[in-house]
Amino acid sequence: MAVLRSVMFNIVAFVLTGVMGVGALPIRWFMPGRALAYARLWSQLVLWLFRAICGVRVCVSGLEHLPKSGPALIASQHQSAFDTLVWMLLLPRPCYVMKGELTRIPLLGPMLVLTGMMPVERAAGARALRLLLAGTDKAVADNRQIVIFPEGTRTLPGEQVALKPGIAAMSSHTGLQVIPVATNSGLFWGRNAFVKRPGVLHVCIGPAVGPAKRTVLLEEIEKSWRALEQDWV
Repeated sequence: MAVLRSVMFNIVAFVLTGVMGVGALPIRWFMPGRALAYARLWSQLVLWLFRAICGVRVCVSGLEHLPKSGPALIASQHQSAFDTLVWMLLLPRPCYVMKGELTRIPLLGPMLVLTGMMPVERAAGARALRLLLAGTDKAVADNRQIVIFPEGTRTLPGEQVALKPGIAAMSSHTGLQVIPVATNSGLFWGRNAFVKRPGVLHVCIGPAVGPAKRTVLLEEIEKSWRALEQDWV
């Protein structure tokens, strides 16, 4: 049953994405100010399909820790494509820190730029950090809530990797605290997995930590994640 549901979801989501990708052209040309709202609609539809077709129930806890407006730093675990969609619905003005190569994808890339996302060329070394902080300043000035995945890549459920220091630099640079988020999304929409599995997907948002020195802040994020994971153990 999970395989059949996954086939249906992948086909419908692919068609929807293609149609909305073409539909984004007039947004890009004539209404660039509507790009974020259009991206939010696409995310909402894909996640609705994920829940309705694949039998997944999404449980979000700790919403009281998120700002209703104004700038913020969110440090989320990253196990699934789901994680790159859900924040479009949980935050008023989300801004993702993302791989720079995503902006070069036809149809999708130009929309990512228009929505005000923050591309980072990870191979650029010290220049990448300068660009990250410049992008952070711009997002904060625009009252955006910045979502970053400090693991740097999608990980397996339960896998622990060394966190990238960018989040600490952003927190120190802006003076903003960091809101940690744990998830088990990889159990249901795995990394590069065709089959989507039913169950209760948790997104657990914790109290803000920091600002603090780099090693201390990264340890606090890790500690918060481990505590939040107990919500579904």
